[in-house]
Amino acid sequence: MDVIGIIPARYSSTRFQGKVLADILGKPMIQHVWERAKQALLLEDLIIACDDERVARVAQDFGAKVSMTAKGHVSGTDRIIEVVNPIDVRMVINIQADEPLIHPRMIDAVAQALLDDNAVSMATIMKQIDNVKDLNDPNVVKVVIDKNNFVLYFSRSPIPCHAKESEIKLPIYFKHIGLYGYTKDFLFIYKNLPVSYLERVERLEQLRVLEEGFRIKVIETKYDTIGVDTPEDLEKVKEYLNKSSG
Repeated sequence: MDVIGIIPARYSSTRFQGKVLADILGKPMIQHVWERAKQALLLEDLIIACDDERVARVAQDFGAKVSMTAKGHVSGTDRIIEVVNPIDVRMVINIQADEPLIHPRMIDAVAQALLDDNAVSMATIMKQIDNVKDLNDPNVVKVVIDKNNFVLYFSRSPIPCHAKESEIKLPIYFKHIGLYGYTKDFLFIYKNLPVSYLERVERLEQLRVLEEGFRIKVIETKYDTIGVDTPEDLEKVKEYLNKSSG
């Protein structure tokens, strides 16, 4: 296979226990993610990787393919690696279980970036920031890129910093959306990268890739998402979906 999608779904969450099963308009959040991911055209398979029987039962009930993983994984990436290790596949898309508004075209865009260029081993996505409140929200990760759309840096702070004496009147800011694509080979390189200094400073796992000298391709999207980290985020998603269907 060329491309598969994995949705790592951990039941335990420090800020929001059991959030992947939280109800959103009559469906658990994980089902919203799965249904949207199923619409992606380039995925040849889609698997929910979970460590809890409650999540597995719910996922199986709505028809998802499920793979049980060890409970001790530190990150979703580790969970994905356990699942894909025996699978003959070239590229893997990491679809976050707490992104119920993920658009299938985002998934296809990341997959296409990997398929189009053999030199790209990791890709992700960004969206121009429209709401000024997001600039100073540390839960909204900002990203800056070079002229070839490779990441220069991720930060929870507003970047680039707008100097008062700058001739640029209004910088363009982008938020990072936590959708990742990797070649299978790079996943195993990633697994063995040490936790880095900047990763510890910002609490952003992807920074270890940059600190080790690897490149991350970024694709811009017009579609927005609301990642669910807290019960308040969940209410924002419900409000958005209610307005969209109204």
